Amino acid sequence: MELGGYAGRYLRVDLSSGKVWVKETPKELIRNYLGGLGFAVKILWDEVDEHTDPLGPDNRLVISTGPLTGTMFPAAGRYQVNAKSPLTGIWGHANAGGFFGPELKFAGYDFIVIQGRAERPVYLVIDDDLVELRDASHLWGEERNGRFYGGKTTFETIQMIREELGDETFKVAAIGPAGENTVRFASIINDLGNAAGRTGMGAVMGSKRLKAIAVRGSRGVRVAKPELFMEVVDDAYRKLLVDWGDALKETLTKYGTPNLVEAINAMGRMPVKNHWTGYWEKAHLIGGERIREEFRVKQASCFGCLVQCKYFVRSRKEPYAGIYKGPEYEALVSFGSSLLVEDVEAVFYANHLADLYGMDSISLGMTIAWAMESWEHGLLTKEETGGLDLSWGNAEAMVELVKKTAFREGFGNMIAEGSKRASEIIGRGTERFAMHVKGNEISAQDGRAHQSSGLTHATAARGADHLTSLSCLEERGYEQVAAERYGADKVKDLVDPQSTRYKGWLVWDLEMLYALGNSLIICWYEVGWPPVFYYPDMARAAAAATGIAEFGDPNEVKRIAKRIAIHRRMFNVREGLRRKDDTLPDRFLKEPMPTGPAKGHVCRLHEMLDDYYEAAGIDKETGVPKDETLRELGLGELAGRWR
Repeated sequence: MELGGYAGRYLRVDLSSGKVWVKETPKELIRNYLGGLGFAVKILWDEVDEHTDPLGPDNRLVISTGPLTGTMFPAAGRYQVNAKSPLTGIWGHANAGGFFGPELKFAGYDFIVIQGRAERPVYLVIDDDLVELRDASHLWGEERNGRFYGGKTTFETIQMIREELGDETFKVAAIGPAGENTVRFASIINDLGNAAGRTGMGAVMGSKRLKAIAVRGSRGVRVAKPELFMEVVDDAYRKLLVDWGDALKETLTKYGTPNLVEAINAMGRMPVKNHWTGYWEKAHLIGGERIREEFRVKQASCFGCLVQCKYFVRSRKEPYAGIYKGPEYEALVSFGSSLLVEDVEAVFYANHLADLYGMDSISLGMTIAWAMESWEHGLLTKEETGGLDLSWGNAEAMVELVKKTAFREGFGNMIAEGSKRASEIIGRGTERFAMHVKGNEISAQDGRAHQSSGLTHATAARGADHLTSLSCLEERGYEQVAAERYGADKVKDLVDPQSTRYKGWLVWDLEMLYALGNSLIICWYEVGWPPVFYYPDMARAAAAATGIAEFGDPNEVKRIAKRIAIHRRMFNVREGLRRKDDTLPDRFLKEPMPTGPAKGHVCRLHEMLDDYYEAAGIDKETGVPKDETLRELGLGELAGRWR
């Protein structure tokens, strides 16, 4: 039987030779790794190793969709971008919404594998069966002293390519000057503002001299069991609109993710002053209520999503005046509270520049926060910063650094390396102000106020990352969800942010759940917050879409999710990571929260880590998956090789 949900084909592009192949999507890959994230785990394991230079031609860039991408299932419009990370040197991936992912499926492809390096800048055009590389020299900057200047921004690139192709309906994913200059946290931007932001996937594109990918498709997506699938879709929308409708309407739909500013600040978990504390008396200045009342002009959504958490703002204050895509919660924190910048219009502008130039707002803002704290302690001089005053709250200096970083100019060249590398280059004790895990800057949560989020940051495969396994049970007190999933006897501890009991098991369960969501692919706001869909929901959807009966068993899709998560961990094990790397900066482990609701607390990581390893089948001494775990998951060939 022909499988539903999948296009059945994929593209392999060799930029060195200029050749393109269309190949059949292997059935074994589908059955063992499902799609999206799972596809990338297997491909990168097979084709990249510990000797691969992340910025070299041998690295692979895998752009993947899942069996729900482009279907009518809610919020199934995302896509994965995966490679060995130039920021961390380990597993790298980013994920973005919008319309690019579904369009790739409509063109008839499940994923793209890009290898090699072009002799000159190019962009890839996919128009159903027509696939070709075109010259992008006119979009790329001019090289001067090892830097590229004058390259088109992401927005300019998207518009110019659409004009060249003569059709505004092309969906384009592009890099900006930051990707050309291989800023280590360069992002890929599609649909004028949706960012595949983390771990430097834009730098990988830049290193390959690939400026953009333009896609147009006319095929649609066929599901195996249309009537059953529509029942699944109806049930899913009923859950969203009826069971969770009020919660969504009063939070994400009403405010977008800026609603989290007030909510997380009230928990004492919002990063302030480079994660020095988790509570800011001025949070309302950058919060959802103020943005909605004073600045928001329009809402928007990604493909097939009724939540509409995207929004646009109008800034009237010079020199920041303009209409921009509004920042997500993470960017409001990175450019706002983390730097003590009170001017929300400066935050809007900094985030807009990050999108134009193509940079991850989290790593960019948090690396600037490292610089500001180093400046506060007298460990950076004006000679080193190029005359910039990096005092806390200096919005003008922040904006200037954003611009300089994209072109690696002056001190921006240091920021472009990320906080880990920059602190190691500067030295002088600045390392203690680099808030990262495994080289990836910590996102906008704090394990001192929310114990399980500390464990999530410590164990995440791409380094500090809330989207690997963050629990929202403690945020909103979802007692009923906790009881249904894990048992009434565990509810008290599961919804208590300061309890470490059961949190290792919880984080592992959510890591598998999120791996499943990122393989199908559906948005985190249907899986994580609010916690709408669980394994049975996703199993029903996967089986109805694909026609693979085994996918209808929640235990089977959970097993696949576990295989994906464990195989991904093995990628990092092969790179040399062990238990010692599943940790947090001393600030979280040894410095009690100085203010706010979590005052006096540290993250008690040691109380959770062994439970996490036990739940996952990982050796507690080494942090390497046990041989029996690997064999159980069909990964026996990896057993005994890395200890």
